Amino acid sequence: MMTDATSPPPPTPEDEVDDRRPVSSFRRRWWAWGIFIVVAAAIAVSSRVDLNEYAVTPGTAQSVNQFITVPPSKAHPVDHPVLLVDVEIGRVSALSYLWYKLQGNVAFDSVGSITGGTPPSQLDAQGALQMSQAETAAKTSALRRLGYTVPAHPAGAVVAGTYPGTPAYPLVNVGDVISAVDGVPTLSADALTTQLRTYHSGQTITLTVSAGGTAPPKPVPVTLADTRVDVGGGTYQTLDLGIQVEDQVDYTYPFPVSIDVTNIGGPSAGLAMTLGVMDALTDGSITGGRTVAATGTMDDQGDVGDVGGVPQKTIAVEHAGATLFLVPPQEYRAARSAQHGNLQIYAVSTLDQALAVIAAHGGHVPPLPSPTTTTTTSGVAGG
Repeated sequence: MMTDATSPPPPTPEDEVDDRRPVSSFRRRWWAWGIFIVVAAAIAVSSRVDLNEYAVTPGTAQSVNQFITVPPSKAHPVDHPVLLVDVEIGRVSALSYLWYKLQGNVAFDSVGSITGGTPPSQLDAQGALQMSQAETAAKTSALRRLGYTVPAHPAGAVVAGTYPGTPAYPLVNVGDVISAVDGVPTLSADALTTQLRTYHSGQTITLTVSAGGTAPPKPVPVTLADTRVDVGGGTYQTLDLGIQVEDQVDYTYPFPVSIDVTNIGGPSAGLAMTLGVMDALTDGSITGGRTVAATGTMDDQGDVGDVGGVPQKTIAVEHAGATLFLVPPQEYRAARSAQHGNLQIYAVSTLDQALAVIAAHGGHVPPLPSPTTTTTTSGVAGG
């Protein structure tokens, strides 16, 4: 039998290919893709859902003197600087909550306890303001403890927070300084509050505002309007302006002292910065060669105040090799609860108490100045 030369030969059984696949194979693939898509969607959604909590984790303990600058003619070498310590604070999402739970040494605090009613969008600005105030108080207390005269000058009311929806919210910012209302000087927070009580909702007033506390003062008209706002912790108040204010105080320094702590907000480094300034301006090692860490706020009178996150700070201090840790009295038990190893923890409520503890452990502490030895030089103004 002859075949057509132009036609291919008929296939043999070995040449036949079955391109059909089992139905179950397709189903398994679709199930795998379906599960992947669902999991990916769940992760994406949970990462965007913020819970009403912040996570507080151990930060770093580092030399405070790297942030301090004094005139070369006044400077002394610092071989074993005091350590300042911070914590990391992050908003918790539905996804990150699980990750934080798997970590050790994490504390969860409510949004209200962290922000105090301040909108989260203002937290960075508020932290920067608090750090600036802490730097000012630290160098003021350090210089006064060393016997220098540092006069204080009331300069107005600094805005520490504003409330969304209130008349002030779009017009003033955290860090602005208000020095007058309708031309009447308001050189303190109390003076501003007293002056505002003479007005009522619906009136337009003119605030004298220095943006950031450093810009030239300018008039800012505001129309008061009663506004019900959450001032923190679920507490509501009716405000007609809508600002939180604190005293703005300027000082005249005998010579320039600069403290510029970067990437850290809040006031808790006040005690460490004060000790660091004293160390930079005095002969001998204030720590006596030990690794000393400190946390606590500082005011211009040398008083140490409460801070947060001390258990996490204690862990960071131990990781840095510190053997002595100074904390506010309110946080002593919290620090001890996280203590391991040979770290010694002391509660101090004043700068002098901190210096006494350091001296008892071999530190070189300058003697208390007497009124007859107070040093007065030509001043340098600064906030």
